[in-house]
Amino acid sequence: MRVLITGVTGMAGSHLAEYLLAMEGVEVFGTYRWRSRMDNLEELRSAGKVKILGDSTTASAKNLDSILSDRTRAASLSLIEGDITDPFSMKHIIAAVKPDRIFHLAAQSYVPGSWDAPAETLHRNILGQVNLLEAVREAKVDPVIHIAGSSEEYGHVLPEELPVKETNPLRPLSPYGVSKVAQEMLGYQYFMSYGLKTIVTRGFNHEGPRRGEVFVTSSVAKQVAEIEKGLKPPTLYVGNLSSKRDWSDVRDFVRAYWLATEKCVPGEIYNIGSEVAREVGEMVDMLLSMTDANIEVRVDASRFRPSDVKVLVADATKFKKATGWEPQIPFEKTLRDLLDYWRARV
Repeated sequence: MRVLITGVTGMAGSHLAEYLLAMEGVEVFGTYRWRSRMDNLEELRSAGKVKILGDSTTASAKNLDSILSDRTRAASLSLIEGDITDPFSMKHIIAAVKPDRIFHLAAQSYVPGSWDAPAETLHRNILGQVNLLEAVREAKVDPVIHIAGSSEEYGHVLPEELPVKETNPLRPLSPYGVSKVAQEMLGYQYFMSYGLKTIVTRGFNHEGPRRGEVFVTSSVAKQVAEIEKGLKPPTLYVGNLSSKRDWSDVRDFVRAYWLATEKCVPGEIYNIGSEVAREVGEMVDMLLSMTDANIEVRVDASRFRPSDVKVLVADATKFKKATGWEPQIPFEKTLRDLLDYWRARV
């Protein structure tokens, strides 16, 4: 089985690659951009499990079938340079790899960044997916396509609507949320119009090692690690501490992604989450309990969002019933592993 992960250099993509490489008979491919940071793939690279096949045009011209005849690559991640915003790049990649499953994770995924660059967010996330789906159509392949949606699609959720079911109205409060709504609608349209086997998961927050430092859990963990090392004064800067989020571990999430392609129904939408709501302030307190440093917490108004989703907590009944998935990693371990990740890097 050939599996393609778009955005494999991201947190979720890299963990998914590791998860799939541990399986028998799964050949793993991933797309990356020429300017992509490879930090998240360092463990695989150090173990000799990453092979770079070239850019999409070169790989296609060389005929990937001859390259892929080397069976040693079944235990390696094969990287192909390409960009989802380039339709020709995506056509080359899909035609060359002929994937049996696609995990579409490539996106501009930083919510605050979507206010700074709304057009770029919409362009990359929406048109990038059009390019991917059109490439699948043109190549006449029939993969199962997992589309990573987001809880940010729900946006403004009323108190009586909690926990959030898949049937809840979508009221996105950010350009990012809008882009993810469009992505899942495109998935549905291509399923109905062309029979593409698209499955959408609306993922609630997932954290863990390799989380980008712009995200709140990682920002706090990195600041704590820097304070411990004496690299900055003992003041921790945070934004809105009262927002509530449904946090899971990224390693539980990638297992859920695989199960989605194994057991979920094409054309359907599924929530993935822990079903537990925690305040940002509670998360901060948990991280502070893991250090001996004496740290002052200071609210920084510049870290507030223009419009914030106050509470997001999943009702994941539909997904659990379809797949039997349950989160296995306690949130305390997620945070400790994230803190240790930054301790090793600052």
